[in-house]
Amino acid sequence: MIVRIPERAEPHPTEARILDAALGLFGELGYHGTSVPKIARAAGHATGALYRHFPSKEALANAVYRRAKGRLMRALFVGLLDELPDALSSPPREVFRRLWHRLARFAREHPEDFAFLELHHHAPYLDAESQALERDSLAPFRAYLGTDVARRALRPMPPEAIVALTWGAFSGLFRAVRLGHLAWDDALLAQAEEAAWDAVRRPHPTPGEMP
Repeated sequence: MIVRIPERAEPHPTEARILDAALGLFGELGYHGTSVPKIARAAGHATGALYRHFPSKEALANAVYRRAKGRLMRALFVGLLDELPDALSSPPREVFRRLWHRLARFAREHPEDFAFLELHHHAPYLDAESQALERDSLAPFRAYLGTDVARRALRPMPPEAIVALTWGAFSGLFRAVRLGHLAWDDALLAQAEEAAWDAVRRPHPTPGEMP
């Protein structure tokens, strides 16, 4: 499985503060409710100083998006091949379990990044580079879902549908926790994982495949 993961380039400290401030405000107020002066004040900089690093609010939002997406991709895939050396032929149930728990760890450690990605992954301000990164982020899933071992174990749906069902289940759980409707604990996470797996697996796997 070939996974193109964005390099972890550390931004300039000033840029990092601006990105952090923008991430928090976009999450709280939304893209349209957040102005550049508000971001500059939250970052502790003058508006003019912000524009020296990011030429527009759109450019800044794309930088926030790409940083969050890069963090997500690293959380999902870095080290995965060490855990599953032959990932393309690994049992789908095991691949699903590992990716689910990696996703959960990312959401716990970077809740603002996850919330931003959930709300903005189809935003009209995303530029060509961000849209390409969004497409690339799904490529490993598509590669695995196209293998014989995956097709035998999963419902006969397009790979995008499998991904959408899984992401939708997790993001719905995350949103309920973030709103205070649920308490996030390991038991709930395990139950949700089992339910999400049941939604995408074949009801009656072919002989030789894990249920």
